[in-house]
Amino acid sequence: MTRLFTACLLTGFALTGASVAAELEPGSGHNVHLAAVDGVVYYMVEPDGYRVVATLASGADALPIRVISTLVPGQRLLISVPRSVGQPSIDFEILRNGDALVVSDPAATVDLVGEVSAPGALEK
Repeated sequence: MTRLFTACLLTGFALTGASVAAELEPGSGHNVHLAAVDGVVYYMVEPDGYRVVATLASGADALPIRVISTLVPGQRLLISVPRSVGQPSIDFEILRNGDALVVSDPAATVDLVGEVSAPGALEK
């Protein structure tokens, strides 16, 4: 059933022109590329759920950041990389669907919140 859902999900992304998703196996890494940020995502099966680790950096010499989360079925994790003012962020999602862990390829998303500078935001 999980594989059927994943196949439908991938087909849906292909038909809509949206980003594609990949189903991961435990311990297998998946590379992600988000504009100037590259990284890898993997997970391990633990008693409390799937321990997902995403490590991202903006270059070989840059200090990486690591996001760690334990997901149970039905939970998701969104990682977003902001860009210049006026440009949409680049996001990717990690979804725990039953026994499957699905990682979407990064996609630019439109920020529906009005663009306000930090000082302007404090005045409102």
